[in-house]
Amino acid sequence: MTDTNTAVSSHASEPWPQLEFTDWKDTCETLHLWTQIVGKIRLVQTPWLNHSWHVPLYLTARGLTTSPIPYGTRMFEIDFDFIDHQLHIHTHDGITRTMALRPMAVAEFYQELLATMSAIGLDVTINTTPSELVDPLPFDQDRVHASYDAEYANRFWRILLQTDRVFKLFRSEFLGKSSPVHFFWGSFDLAVTRFSGRPAPEHPGGVPNLPDWVAREAYSHEVSSCGLWPGNEQFPHLIFYAYAYPTPEGFSTAAVEPEAAYYSNEMGEFVLPYHEMRQTESPDTTLLEFLRSTYEAAAKLGEWDRVALERAR
Repeated sequence: MTDTNTAVSSHASEPWPQLEFTDWKDTCETLHLWTQIVGKIRLVQTPWLNHSWHVPLYLTARGLTTSPIPYGTRMFEIDFDFIDHQLHIHTHDGITRTMALRPMAVAEFYQELLATMSAIGLDVTINTTPSELVDPLPFDQDRVHASYDAEYANRFWRILLQTDRVFKLFRSEFLGKSSPVHFFWGSFDLAVTRFSGRPAPEHPGGVPNLPDWVAREAYSHEVSSCGLWPGNEQFPHLIFYAYAYPTPEGFSTAAVEPEAAYYSNEMGEFVLPYHEMRQTESPDTTLLEFLRSTYEAAAKLGEWDRVALERAR
């Protein structure tokens, strides 16, 4: 009990822990695929919502959740617990099953999860091709990705949790249509999006292993979007990002805050490195400066109706 309390106290005293992509690359890639499996279960069981809002995961005080999923008249949810490092399957009729989060291949995770669900009457079939990745291995064949470092998984979740808190504050300042704060398992990022209310030009599509019609529906209207992304092998940096679609003229050269933020031509969006943000005197304030200034650049240059869309802080 003493050790657990000490760990919780230590975590609470460091809300924005250090995390470099290169330190947890293998765990990050494995966890990404695990969340895709769980997310695809929600996808196939849930009625379609605009902009794929029926598929994301959400932050909890212990990890990530699908929120309730229908299975006929039954309801179930799947929760990642990054404190005790378990995956929980709960049903509304009182059944709970638990899997340990431990180093194991994606194929093993896939087989164990679907078998555990089937044993309690939840027979679900998903598309086994990972989304938004180039040349991925099917889940049931992937024995390459098999890493799980509990400490780094916990750190990533804690960063997501604090980001979720700040994003929700930022979201509250907007009266127009805005997405909830979503964790998208396809791109493996936490995001919140504001809409101008006007239709947008047709999106070109071209996202790996994502139907073009899904991307086009997601970007059917003008948006200003921001998020947190852990990085990948090609861009190995944990970042906050912000972009607009369509991109208004002059957006890439707009003045934004804080000073550490910059426009990445490689990414096609504004970037604020996480390690720069967490070292400031007030990380919350620094992040809000980035979110507000990049949105203001998009809204001003895109000629949004800001009087109708914004609420006084």
